[in-house]
Amino acid sequence: MTGTHGWTLHSWAILLHIVLFAYWLGGDLGVFYSSRFILKPELSAEARGVAVKIMHVVDMSPRICLVLFLPSGITLMASDDLGRDVFGGWRLAAVWALALVWLWLVIADYRRGPGRFGDLVHRADLAVRGALIVVLLGAAAYTFAADEPFGATSDPAWLAGKAAAYALCIAAGLMIRVRLKPFGAAWGTLLATGGDPRVERDIRGSVQGSIPYVLAIWTLVVVAALLGVVKPGSTAW
Repeated sequence: MTGTHGWTLHSWAILLHIVLFAYWLGGDLGVFYSSRFILKPELSAEARGVAVKIMHVVDMSPRICLVLFLPSGITLMASDDLGRDVFGGWRLAAVWALALVWLWLVIADYRRGPGRFGDLVHRADLAVRGALIVVLLGAAAYTFAADEPFGATSDPAWLAGKAAAYALCIAAGLMIRVRLKPFGAAWGTLLATGGDPRVERDIRGSVQGSIPYVLAIWTLVVVAALLGVVKPGSTAW
């Protein structure tokens, strides 16, 4: 196995993976904390609006980390002796190129305004996420079921679990979007009219409804990290 000491590709990949892990969970915690102030009707609309802006900006951290987690993980495998032939070389370069395209879509979707281009970017990002969920869960299922998945003899079931956890994180993120969909209209009404019990109920319902999926992401990220460190059942990695 490739050593992790010194300035090697493996050590850089580990550092990147750790940084992404920290900023993913840290950013999510910041978004969650900011959302608590949005739910306080005793605050002024201006104060709640500041909380919305903070939440919106801080949320870019976990969005970016979600995207880069995949190529950084594949870089870890490509930098190991056992994974170099499968994930190294042009394959690793292709993964990073595609990940950067996805990252561009995520940033463009975040900054998009009304119009055809914004809608196209949004749909493209959703398509990438949906495709990744299907591909990663399919690969994980095959790895769990096959005796020597993809020719590996090191029992990489832990890697399948990590891929499945990542795919479920993406799925949970999509569910958060679904649950928060009523928020925009309700928030616009609040700013325009000052709000009423129905508007407050819609705001609270959309934010509170997303909490189970936020907690699921936190759990899945920790599970993925645990599997990557412990590698249970592995005979080599």
